Amino acid sequence: MAQAPPRGVLPLVLLILNVGTIYCRRPEPYYGRFIGKLTQYAHGIRGMVYAVDESTVFVRGFAYDGTGPDAYFWVGDSPQPSPEGILVPYPEDYVSRDPPVLAAHTNSDILLRLPPGKRLRDIKWLSVWCRRFTVNFGDVFIPSGLDPPRPRVLPEFKRLAHGLRSGNISVLDAKTFYIPNLHYDGAGPDAYFWVGNGTEPNPFGTKVPNEQGSLHPLRGYLGEDIEIVLPGKLTAYDVDWLAVWCVEYRHNFGHVLIPKDLDVPPALGQTKITPAWWYNPTSSTTSQTPISASNNCKEILDKRLQVRWEIQGDHVQVTLAARLRKDQYMAFGLSGAEGRPAMLGADVVVAYWDIRANQPRVVDYSISHLAQCDGERGVCPDLRLGGSNDAILVSGLQKDGVTTISYRRPLLATEADRDKEVLTSRPQSVIAAFGPLNSRYEANAHSFMDTTRSDVQIDFGTTNDNTCLGLAELDAGGPAPWPPRIIAHTTNFTARIGPAGGRRGYTPITGHPSWGIAWYINDQLIPEIYVERGETYTFAVEGGDDRTNPAKFHPFYISDSSEGGFGQKKPEDQRKQRVFAGVAYDNEGYPYPTAVGRYCEWTHKTTDQALQSETFEQYMETLQLECEPGEPSVLNWTVAHETPDLLYYQCYTHNNLGWKIHVVDPGTPIPLPGDKSAITNMATPLLSLSLSLVSLTALYSMVRSR
Repeated sequence: MAQAPPRGVLPLVLLILNVGTIYCRRPEPYYGRFIGKLTQYAHGIRGMVYAVDESTVFVRGFAYDGTGPDAYFWVGDSPQPSPEGILVPYPEDYVSRDPPVLAAHTNSDILLRLPPGKRLRDIKWLSVWCRRFTVNFGDVFIPSGLDPPRPRVLPEFKRLAHGLRSGNISVLDAKTFYIPNLHYDGAGPDAYFWVGNGTEPNPFGTKVPNEQGSLHPLRGYLGEDIEIVLPGKLTAYDVDWLAVWCVEYRHNFGHVLIPKDLDVPPALGQTKITPAWWYNPTSSTTSQTPISASNNCKEILDKRLQVRWEIQGDHVQVTLAARLRKDQYMAFGLSGAEGRPAMLGADVVVAYWDIRANQPRVVDYSISHLAQCDGERGVCPDLRLGGSNDAILVSGLQKDGVTTISYRRPLLATEADRDKEVLTSRPQSVIAAFGPLNSRYEANAHSFMDTTRSDVQIDFGTTNDNTCLGLAELDAGGPAPWPPRIIAHTTNFTARIGPAGGRRGYTPITGHPSWGIAWYINDQLIPEIYVERGETYTFAVEGGDDRTNPAKFHPFYISDSSEGGFGQKKPEDQRKQRVFAGVAYDNEGYPYPTAVGRYCEWTHKTTDQALQSETFEQYMETLQLECEPGEPSVLNWTVAHETPDLLYYQCYTHNNLGWKIHVVDPGTPIPLPGDKSAITNMATPLLSLSLSLVSLTALYSMVRSR
């Protein structure tokens, strides 16, 4: 007796082609795994919700009257929709600074991408939510155990003729194939990408346009990564193979079979066709393709290697950057043991620049023995051991002595005996190394100083975890930073938000990463403030009071932490900070910020002119002050006699917005530019100091008295 299909799986329909082959396909139209109907509570909410893939939702026939004052799509993991959810912008490609309020819809098909790092298994519901009045207009709950469609990795092209070969081919969705590291000599007179039915390629197939959408005969390929899209209504469920086929001579140059049990996402426009790196044999050794701009970055190996990462559906994209010799590799991956660096059992990717072909390479390695690979064990490419290369090259760049290579790899372990799973729910131990390449262009043994010697952990599921200076700071010839500012001899301050000043501002001044905004104290970009013990100071704080909009909620507080972000820290990390002003505790012992006022921000009149502004004063002329209705919050702080010499003004909800407060005894002289007798805590390597004093008369008198 035939078994019923699993719950949630659409039935398959048997079709018969004119060539006599029986095959299976999904009924059309196909929208993914059905989640449920939106339940209406207000404003005419209606729609059918489907799981397209692990990070994408499709709402078919969506309706909403558009009269809610502050409504958005909203997801979360609480038992019921609540203010603790996360906003999902729609449309995704909005051009304003803040996500647009949800407009009216009558019968719209809507594609929603979950926030970076979030997958359907991480949320319990999707809601249409009004932030201002905390009202749920309609929702649907995600079934527990939901298994969304996901891309399928296939073998490489079978190598039959004209040098055709590739990496493992992926079916990204029902119409899109990703072909990495494609090689073909281009000598076939009438060759095309070709799909059809049967046990092997045959003349009864269909041409597939190349990566540029053209149906001209194929050119030669030298290791490029491309994506091709099936024409018309044809889907991957309709075909049995993908080939490179010569129509004129009816010759198969190579092919890959497509399995019957595909369960890939529908093609609803969620797959971005963006060939990431293009090799031109007539070009220079420097690729001009932009490198990944992920907000996550960590410096390891004594800050000689920068690792950036970003979750992309069921893959993670990693970018490695270092100064490499031409015969050197950089390696990064998951440690063979938790809590310590262990090569044995590790799953790593080796990245290098192949000077023979003038292009970047990434190779998936497993380590079964601490010895050079002998073809059976050792530090070996997975391909040499009969496995697959799960590292997919994305881009490569050589510039100013820095080699930067990006690649993608699956989150899941595709081969249990060689691969390790990338976790997104907690940090895990990673390892890295530099070393020489051997004659096979494989990784040779590295020195003790060129590998991780202590436990390094990365939380791949996090966002905005950036402790790097940024690749721009590694490059030579950048713009000169603005000199840092000093404010002294005043007891009244304003604290507002403004742009970080790019490569002239926050990061070169502090050495810390920036997410684009910073505190402006008395309309100066992160000045160093001098205060005296026993004196009382007043801060008029205008960092925002809308708790539902994180981009405009920046409570001000004073701490001994150079990073800040007290409110986002775990309790054990909060206990590592000493707070001196701006934070109180409720009756249950939970902290809350007290310096919460209206939002004022220095904004660009046009675009960011930091690079074009030689001085900060010139930069300020390109900005304008915009304030929302309301009043500033007033924070009064009396500096105790036991206060440490160095503190920081910070943002309660975000890291790295503020800078230093120097605490001195009454009468202590303030250092002038170039004064080597400056007080302690001025040892930070700064190019120069410039004074921005509220009371110039007091400063002048002090200098004369010295």
